[in-house]
Amino acid sequence: MTTHRFARLRRFRFNLPQRIAAGLLLVFLIQGLWLTGRQTLTDRDYQYARCGREMWERPSPLAGYFTSCGNIHDGILAYRMAGLPLTLNLLAERGLDHYRKPEDRVVLVEGELSAWELRHQLTHTLLLMRLPFLGAGCLLGAGLWWVTRRLYGNRGGYTALALYCFSPAVLRACIAPNPEVLCALGVYGGVYACIGVAHAMQGPVAKWRPRIVLLTAAFGLAAASHIAALPIVALLGLAAMLWVAEGRRSQVMPVVLAAVAGAFLLVLACYGFSPDAFSYLFRSAAGFLWFSLDPARRFFSTLANAGITVASAAALALYVGLRRSRYFGNSVPLICASILVVLIMTGAPGAPWLWALPFLLTFIGGVFADAYDSRHSRLAMAAAGAILLLQAVFCVLSLPGLL
Repeated sequence: MTTHRFARLRRFRFNLPQRIAAGLLLVFLIQGLWLTGRQTLTDRDYQYARCGREMWERPSPLAGYFTSCGNIHDGILAYRMAGLPLTLNLLAERGLDHYRKPEDRVVLVEGELSAWELRHQLTHTLLLMRLPFLGAGCLLGAGLWWVTRRLYGNRGGYTALALYCFSPAVLRACIAPNPEVLCALGVYGGVYACIGVAHAMQGPVAKWRPRIVLLTAAFGLAAASHIAALPIVALLGLAAMLWVAEGRRSQVMPVVLAAVAGAFLLVLACYGFSPDAFSYLFRSAAGFLWFSLDPARRFFSTLANAGITVASAAALALYVGLRRSRYFGNSVPLICASILVVLIMTGAPGAPWLWALPFLLTFIGGVFADAYDSRHSRLAMAAAGAILLLQAVFCVLSLPGLL
């Protein structure tokens, strides 16, 4: 296969497989933008805009609280990401207003502007608030593609990514300010970063460092999105590392503890290094978890998820029936998805079942890739194509209902 000019940057190639993946992610982004263009600002949007901007622009006017929303404990990173584009845009418009005529200026009110005033002066506020979450959704899809293609080849990666890009649950999480897609990215990235570190432990120490930095960033992303996600991803990652790091198991615990400590430091930075606001995390019930099958039952019984439901059932049947499918690469995402999908958060809003979805799609991609390489490959590919088409059709038909 020839490599086109500018298609290679160091070790990155943008050949046909990468272009197909980029095309699928573009379809995902178009769906998100289409849904965004038909939304209106809600009270929840104003809350995220107000509190997020306070974190970047000024301290809370209420003494004793981190913001006028109180001491945030249900995913501070989501507030910061929702408020950052508004703060940057406001600064840019104020700077450009110095070169505009008074009657053409965008920011017509001096002093601090409320979210309501921004709504009338900056007409693209709604889109700006959602771009970080759409970007996180695209990044999660790219991470899913990278992992599944590396583990299972191109066809396994296409299968997982196509189901992801036509998942109404993921789209819904990306078209409103909320921490769920950020947490899904942190948990998924954290588990596979742990596996990457464990593999690197078989080589020279110099190769450990960049992967440990990536692991710390993933843990920090999960913790800043939902503090309850940090122990979950740490325990799942620890188990995976102990599974892989033969001969180096004594060094696994220090690496995980160092990443957890770094994650707490990143969360403290999100609180502006305010000890009082940060300590509220440990005085609230934000980390409380319990078990329930209701989220899984609702997800798999929803008609819009019909393709994913059929694919999950088929993948599980093949995993049980075919010995060649029962190996580490398929078992890890199945175990992670099975644990996350039955968790519920009782102390703060959260959707661990959504964090399980990337792992479930990874498992589906892996088992289907094994079927593609079997003697019934044509039948397997035809069945997978029908399942993907089914999911795409139901997703597109459900788009208006996501608003």
